[in-house]
Amino acid sequence: MPLSPTSLFLSGPNIALRPLEPSDMPTIRSWFNNPQIRPLIGETRPLSTAGAEAYLERIQRDDARVWFMIIERASERLIGECGLLRMMPDWRTTDLSIILGEPDSWSHGYGTEAITLLMDYAFGTLNFHRIAIGVVGFNTRALRFYEKVGFRREGIQRDGYYYNHSYHDFVMMSILEHEFRAQHSAPSQ
Repeated sequence: MPLSPTSLFLSGPNIALRPLEPSDMPTIRSWFNNPQIRPLIGETRPLSTAGAEAYLERIQRDDARVWFMIIERASERLIGECGLLRMMPDWRTTDLSIILGEPDSWSHGYGTEAITLLMDYAFGTLNFHRIAIGVVGFNTRALRFYEKVGFRREGIQRDGYYYNHSYHDFVMMSILEHEFRAQHSAPSQ
């Protein structure tokens, strides 16, 4: 889906976030089935076309979730997905997920820009106070990334992740609104 001002929801200099569409599902399916990406995101089963359609329906039906595609502005290419889930407005807390599914988009600042837009939206527009994320312990790249954008380690779920015949720790992390505001200036939207 080409970029148009009406399809964009959040926008930065290099990436934009827009709502998830049915036409995105083949791309998401390719990411979820990619052996390089799969262990990093916890996918243990193949994602079929029907499974991808069910995934989209689940996201769109869930009032405690908001989901976006990450678009590289220069090429208008889908490079990832991100969103908020388990949103609990009464507690002002939510969980976050971000996946850059195109490995050639890694290390270009796109993840930092996307997560900054998403956190600014969560803390500003949606009025959350806390955002949490769980990261598999062997994904040191992701752990460094989340710490760089302001998340702090809260604890470890020992052997909380099983993949490819092995148990791994699951690292729980969070960022509070004032920590985000102290580290990030508000992105343009």
